[in-house]
Amino acid sequence: MSLESVREFLAARAPEIEIIETAESSATVALAASAHRVEPAQIAKTICLRVGDQTMLIVTSGTARLDNRKFKDRFGGKARMLDAEQVVAETSHPVGGVCPFGLPSPLPIFCDVSLRPFDAVVPAAGATNAAVRLSPQHLADLVDATWVDVCQ
Repeated sequence: MSLESVREFLAARAPEIEIIETAESSATVALAASAHRVEPAQIAKTICLRVGDQTMLIVTSGTARLDNRKFKDRFGGKARMLDAEQVVAETSHPVGGVCPFGLPSPLPIFCDVSLRPFDAVVPAAGATNAAVRLSPQHLADLVDATWVDVCQ
């Protein structure tokens, strides 16, 4: 279902983007970098967080880490990671396949500036063995993301 929702989203909004399915898992940054033959920093990891009662997605470089002070200054509260069940409930995507595409209902989406140095990044595509390759700006435009600086 999750991979299908991503297929439908891309077919409607960006039919030129191909979903790349691999035989091996790409559920972690290291596995995804190996499977897609890119540097770990080029993996666009999507983190599902909650601040107060607001759930959001932050897409960062695979090697970036959230900076608690920057995050709190930008969003007015401490980030709480959702557990695996909550992530699936909010995104329809399993952990390791979470992406900002094909969500069951709209969520605020933010792209961290850690993605900007790259010509292409590789976010997951709704499954632990599926991804896409696109520019960071195309990613942000496609999901109506706001650029933020919340990583170290």
